[in-house]
Amino acid sequence: MVTVEKALELYGPPVYVRKQIVHNKHVVTTLEKRGAVFVDETAEVPEGATVVFSAHGVAPVVHEEAKALSLKTIDATCPLVTKVHREAVRFASEDHDILLIGHEGHEEVIGTSGEAPEHITLVDGPDDVANVTVRDPQKVVWLSQTTLSVDETMETVRRLRERFPALQDPPSDDICYATQNRQLAVKQMAPECDLMIVVGSRNSSNSVRLVEVALEHGAGEGHLVDYAEEIDPTWLEGVGTVGVTSGASVPEVLVRGVLDYLADRGFDHVEAVTAAQESLTFSLPNEIRRDLKARGLSDKMRHDAGSLH
Repeated sequence: MVTVEKALELYGPPVYVRKQIVHNKHVVTTLEKRGAVFVDETAEVPEGATVVFSAHGVAPVVHEEAKALSLKTIDATCPLVTKVHREAVRFASEDHDILLIGHEGHEEVIGTSGEAPEHITLVDGPDDVANVTVRDPQKVVWLSQTTLSVDETMETVRRLRERFPALQDPPSDDICYATQNRQLAVKQMAPECDLMIVVGSRNSSNSVRLVEVALEHGAGEGHLVDYAEEIDPTWLEGVGTVGVTSGASVPEVLVRGVLDYLADRGFDHVEAVTAAQESLTFSLPNEIRRDLKARGLSDKMRHDAGSLH
């Protein structure tokens, strides 16, 4: 979100965004009001315009399409997704078959698959393992979409390893640390919760997974909402304890809105559950940092010139 906001400040509207910058309705609506234009395909962006690639990453062919249209590109791909892309390229260069665990049609999966389409086979969950074929069972590695259920991914890997004992692991965990931490917290909370409310959008894989994790680990009910107003009052009938969590890209203001809604209805005692401390931060894309620096120098030069009069 910050990347698109900075792009609007630097270049002025419209700034085009290929796909949703993150899978959150509130973020997309807020940015649209400020002048962002969301498109599904690169061809929808006018020649020479500024386009931001979403956090989910894009395939190399998308960069080629942008170059053909002389677009000014800003790559906002999450560094954790970029890591998976690099792993895919490396293992493909070593002629491995890559089993990519993820959901068919998800933007992140499409982008990663595009790095080495002839080497990558999608595995859409544990039940899809039986359909997998490889060229050489001794040269197989798995990678994953970063926003999956940790438990489901590990079950998929377990079944893959039963079929391919030589299956290699990626050099480091692919699943987003924020996704893992939220799932871990929900596992801790769920047994004590009559109701779990997850703040997030329905097209957000990690938000949907949180509801599933809550139900799998003992929550009485689980519901996904974008805003507090979407909470059905009947959900609260007979409920003693409500758990609240959010998807990885959800603004804090939306979580606060849900907590305020619950407090107004008698659920005013809040206990925080922290599964892990998160201290990792990511820089703005290189293009934004470069142009912000150039603008700072330009502003300083104008100020210095003005002080000479």
